[in-house]
Amino acid sequence: MLMDNVTACDVPTPRLIQVTPEIAEELLSRAVVNRRLDWGQVAFLADSITRKEWQLTHQGIALDGPLDTGFLLDGQHRLNAIVKAGTPVPLYVFEGLPRTAFPVLDTGKRRSGVDTLSGTGEKYLPLLHSTIRHVLLFKSMPDSSWSGNGARIANGRILAAYNEDSTMYREAVMMGRNISKHVFATQTAVAVGYFVTTEVAPAVKVDSWIEGLASGANLEVGDPRLALLKVPHIRKRGARRLYTMREQVAMYIKSWNAWVREEKIDNLRFRKTERMPIPVEEKFKR
Repeated sequence: MLMDNVTACDVPTPRLIQVTPEIAEELLSRAVVNRRLDWGQVAFLADSITRKEWQLTHQGIALDGPLDTGFLLDGQHRLNAIVKAGTPVPLYVFEGLPRTAFPVLDTGKRRSGVDTLSGTGEKYLPLLHSTIRHVLLFKSMPDSSWSGNGARIANGRILAAYNEDSTMYREAVMMGRNISKHVFATQTAVAVGYFVTTEVAPAVKVDSWIEGLASGANLEVGDPRLALLKVPHIRKRGARRLYTMREQVAMYIKSWNAWVREEKIDNLRFRKTERMPIPVEEKFKR
């Protein structure tokens, strides 16, 4: 047996406790070194707690002595998140960790969202992850910035969203790869636009929508698909894109809405002060 050759030694033994905001504040007052906090990470963890998405893992907090008197070596972000959320969560507490271990704490590679999806067997994982993340941002914060710490999405939410609608996400990724060749938007923006529009209008036949964007043939002046095709591209390597991800998705939805409603438009614009357009719900077959 593998364990037969392991020599017994004094190692900290974890125990599981329910850490309340009061306990968290007490432990934070006993921090050995007050490292610079990433408040975006604190807000991210607190949001996970508030959403009831907190998951118990082997990662907890570490003290150099007993829980009642030991000094905190690791876990400041988790404890601050508990205080911010005002909600107790279960955590493993490692008591008696030597202070010499402090320099090597939290030096491992953080698991990315792409890593989380690696077990699904899907292709194009970076695009799939980006698509799911931005669909969730569209649904949860359509009128806010989709970049920065405030726009982070927990890996668990990414995987749960995929499991809930894997077929549709797979189709959206395929459409993003194909249609983005013809329009100004990125693969992610097209995939997100395709997902959120067809999700609310599943009965609308999209073949002519796709064909019109892919070929551009026989599109009359005023056709919303032509307006989408006419939005300026920027393809030079290293060049700054003309539009943010949110703006790209918004213009895709604007064009789709006009096409479903059979409205004529010549030019597509989206001002930074505008609210995100909501895809129209239609029950007919075009």
